[in-house]
Order: sequence, then C-alpha cells, then structure tokens
Amino acid sequence: MIKKQAKNKNRLLFILKFLGLFFCLLILILSALVVYYTKDLPRPERFAEKPVILTTRIYDRTGQILLYEIYGNEKRIIVSLDEVPQYLIDAILAAEDNRFFNHPGIDYRGIIRAIWTNLKAGRVVQGGSTLTQQLARTAFLTQDRSLGRKIQEAVLTLEIERRYSKDQILEWYLNHVPLGIAHGVGMASQVFFNKSVSELSLTESAVLATLIRSPGRLSPFGPNKEELLVIKNAVLDEMVKENFITKKEAEQAKNEEISFTDGRRQLLRAPHFTLSIQEYLKNKYGERFLKESGLKVITSLDWELQQLAEQAIEERAVANRRRQGHNASLVAINPINGHILALAGSTGWFKEPYPKGCQPGENCLFDPKFNAALAGRQPGSAFKPFIYAAAFENNNKINDKTIINDIETNFGIWGGQSFIPQNFDREFRGEITLREALAQSLNIPAVKALQDLAGFGNFTAGIKNSINISQAMGITTLQSPYFYGPSFALGVSDISLLEITSAYGVFASQGLRVPPVTILRIEDSNGNIIQENKKTPKRVLSNRTSQIINSILSDKEARAPLFGRGLDLNSRGQEYNVAVKTGTTDDFRDGWTVGYTFGNTFNETPLVVGVWAGNSDNSPTTSSGLILAAPIWRRFMENILF
Repeated sequence: MIKKQAKNKNRLLFILKFLGLFFCLLILILSALVVYYTKDLPRPERFAEKPVILTTRIYDRTGQILLYEIYGNEKRIIVSLDEVPQYLIDAILAAEDNRFFNHPGIDYRGIIRAIWTNLKAGRVVQGGSTLTQQLARTAFLTQDRSLGRKIQEAVLTLEIERRYSKDQILEWYLNHVPLGIAHGVGMASQVFFNKSVSELSLTESAVLATLIRSPGRLSPFGPNKEELLVIKNAVLDEMVKENFITKKEAEQAKNEEISFTDGRRQLLRAPHFTLSIQEYLKNKYGERFLKESGLKVITSLDWELQQLAEQAIEERAVANRRRQGHNASLVAINPINGHILALAGSTGWFKEPYPKGCQPGENCLFDPKFNAALAGRQPGSAFKPFIYAAAFENNNKINDKTIINDIETNFGIWGGQSFIPQNFDREFRGEITLREALAQSLNIPAVKALQDLAGFGNFTAGIKNSINISQAMGITTLQSPYFYGPSFALGVSDISLLEITSAYGVFASQGLRVPPVTILRIEDSNGNIIQENKKTPKRVLSNRTSQIINSILSDKEARAPLFGRGLDLNSRGQEYNVAVKTGTTDDFRDGWTVGYTFGNTFNETPLVVGVWAGNSDNSPTTSSGLILAAPIWRRFMENILF
C-alpha cells in the first residue's frame, strides 16, 4: 500500500513538473511572439500629438467654396468630444461596446458573448472588439486576421488604455472610425447629412452607429439601404435596453424620415474641371507633396455659374436622348482675362449605374466621367467665322456687304472625287452678301470665301491663312495646310470645345487674346503665394475684323431666314443682342452652339459660352446643333442675363 501511494505521488509530481515545463514553454513562446510582433509597434503617444492637416485644397475663385481636397488615404474633420451629441456616443456604445467604461481595453465577457452568439447563429453576426481595439486597428494596423496582427492589437490596446483616459480614447475613436467614403463622425455627418456633427438627431446618430459595422455594404447610396434602416432600428432597441433612451424616443426615431445628402457631391464639386486641376498639380508638384504640403489653390471657377452650367445640360439631357444624343458639355469663359468660369465636361457625373454595356473608361454613348470639353470633335459650321475672319484680315477691300454667289459649284477633284457641297437646306440663293452667307451658315459661300477671299483664288493659301488666324486665336490642333482640302471651310478638323470657346472670345474682346486660365494663384501652408496667374492680353486680330464678325453673328434678322428665332435671347419683355453660331457635322454626330456677349451687354464684361452635344463614342444623333446644343446654351445665357 505504501509503495502504491509513493508510486502515485511520483506520478503526480511528474505530471506537475510536465505541466510546469509546458506552461513555462508556452509562456516563453508567447513572450517570444509578443516581442517579435511588437518590436516595431507604432507609438501610441502619436495620438497625443496635435493633428496637422496639410492637405492641398482646391477652391473656387472666391476662396470660400471648397471644390476638392487632395488627401492621403483618409479624409476627416477633427471634432472634440464636447461637439459630439450624447445621442451619437450612446448609439455607438450600444452598437459596438456597451461596457466601454468598465473594461481595461479588452472585454473578455464581450468576447465570450460574441462567440456564443455566433455559434447559435451559425455565422459571424457579432464581433468582440472593443472601441479601443478598433481604434488601435484602424489607426495603426491592417485589417488582416493573422495571429501577429491580433497580438499587436492586444498589446496596443492595453498600452493605450494604460496611458489615456476613456474620454480621450473615445474622442480619438470618433475621429478615426471609418464610415465608408468618410473617416470620423465629423466628416460623416457632412457627407451623409450635410450638417455638423453637433446637429445630428437621434435617428441620424443611430444610422452612423450602424454604418460602423459594414460601411461599404450598408452605404445609403448603395443597393442595401433598406438593410441599413432595419439595423438602425435594432441599434435604437439596444439603446433602450442600455437605458440610453426611452422606448417612446426609440419609436419616434424609427418613424422619422431620413434625408440623405449625396456625399459624393460634398467631396467633389465641378468634377471635370477640378480633376483637371488636380492632374496639373500632380504633374507640377508630385502627388506626395500635394498630400502633405497644405497648398491652397484658388481657381478661376465661378461656383454659381458652374451650378447653372450643370443644371442647363442636365435639364436638356432627357429631350436630347430622345434624339439619340446622350451627352453634352458646356464651357464659359471671361475673354478679357481668360478665366474659365464654368466647365461641365459631361452630364450626370454622380448618376449611376452606367448605361447597359458601358463601364467606366469605356468608349460608349454616355460616360459621365468622359470630359467632352477637352475632346477633339469636328465643329462643323461653328468653324466658319474663322474662315471669314481670315478673309477680312487678309483683304481690306472686302467687308460684310461684299457680294458672293451662292450657286451649285464643282470645286474640282479632291480625295478622288468631285467636291460639290450643298447647303443645309439644299437650296441656292444666288448673289448674297457675306453678312447673309455667314449669318445663315451657307456652305458654298464659305468654301468660296476660303478660296477666293482668304486665299486670293488659291485653296492652299486660303487654308494656310485660316490656320494662321485660328492658331493665333488659340486653336492648337490644326495640322499642315496641305493635309486639308476645300472641306476645311466646313469644319472637318478636330477641335475641343474649350479651345473653340476660348477662340471665340477673341471676337468678344475686340481682337485681344488671353489663353484659358484655370488657376488664379497657389499659396503654401503659410499663405505665401508660390504661383500666380499673370497672363496679359495680346492682339491677334484687328479691331475691324472683330467688329465685322461681332456684327454679323449678332444680327438676328440676317440669321432668321434659316434659323428663325431659336437663338434670340429674351425674357419678360427684355431682349439681349448676343453673337452666336451653331454647327452640325455629318450624320448629326456633333451639335455645337458658341456665342458671346460683348460691348456693355453683360455688366461691361463680355462672356463667351460654348456647348457641345452628341455621344461620347462619336456615334450619330438625329438632330442638329440648333436642336441639341442651342437650347442648353440659351437656357444658361438667359439664367445669367435675366
């Protein structure tokens, strides 16, 4: 018996020694893992350092309207805990960590509860991470589920809790929590509700608390909005359970209608214009510098005019689609200083989804991300004023009263066949003045003006002179004169809307040219100006030629026989006499209207506006520029002038 007891005692001692060695080895392994994974751990004291936001900000011309902010991976508005309503704090605690003020950073009860809940559900429906763990993960670590990351997270969490108060940790959490297209509750309240965080209601607070769970999938701008609202109601029930609100308050909040703001519009205004500015800045300063240097970029954009431009093309979009024209673009420029005041590159930037069979970046009928204002298109008859300008500029003996013959004419063999152009209405008018020919956009007189007036009987000379004039006025895409034939007079060369609008500005400014201006000045983080626009006007066209073209293009009676009164501007008994020209290309692929005020008709400051309408992939429409583009141009001009 004694031997048996001794044997059992030795066995017990062996087991205890083995367990002791095992636990020592386990502790050594865990310690080694902790040391290994935490040797390069970030400093939690970084939170105590004052955040320095040095993002580059792009503004409109007033310096007050923020168009876009170039930042790193996160965009946020820093708020203090005092600014955050108690509703929002309670909603987040109820949804994410109801024992936040009672645990040391890691909630073991919460972990056990989450495991049990997930086992009963058969899937992961609840997490066990505390707010401090989420903060450590979001601010310092990655989202992977590796053992190393979990060890780092645990160590950082305990260290943060040891160093800082619960209120301080909560404030940092509220400023770092990812909420989809925004980071932190300050930015999220602006993005989703267009209000400061202090103005959030109970219902809106519950929505933000819900978004923390799955900000991408539950986005109010995505397909799962109804699921977001259902979970929001569950969060309100949790708030009742935690005695944060009464049952009556919860029921009222559940029934409250929520008005979401399209957050994308808050983050990016005038997208085609603004992103072209961003591209310029990246090329000049480098992307990393822009994200860290705190530049302030004051652009030429007039935010009020920009909104009118976007409104004008959106209002006409439905009518144009019935005519197979799915896209449009508008540019407005002050020709005196070259400032681009509005640039809407396409319709529907924020409208999703894309048309069937079209994805971002593809060449399709309508790509809202396509900047049609910068794309080369054939301007058609909108190019004719440059042909007549070359004629008037190179021949002082002619003027708007000079007679030209509008009859069927064979201009010889070009491209292997006879070139016998027709007028838009297939009619001939015989002897007419140059004023009537340009105002009514007749094709045969335009070709004759190119050959006989601009080129003194020689097409090549006429084309060369017209190219020289066009280039001086700002059109850069024209090729060698030997590349073209007589159809050059009919606008067969590719020109962007921005360039042709700017070139028309030379007429409006009585022959003076200022290249398009997008940036007025750039300031560094200390307010010092490091770049400033100092472009000065240069005479590129005689005052005589400018006045003749202005007079013709603003002559309502001269253009009425072909265009009627569709281009006249009038409202409530008021009438403005503006210069305007339309253009249409073969198969109605491109519709144009470019026009401008001059003299004293626009607060003594001229304005030139160009509109293109058609399809992004250059496929045909069923209507002319007078039908597709002119209504957009007219609506925009009347909204400004009246």
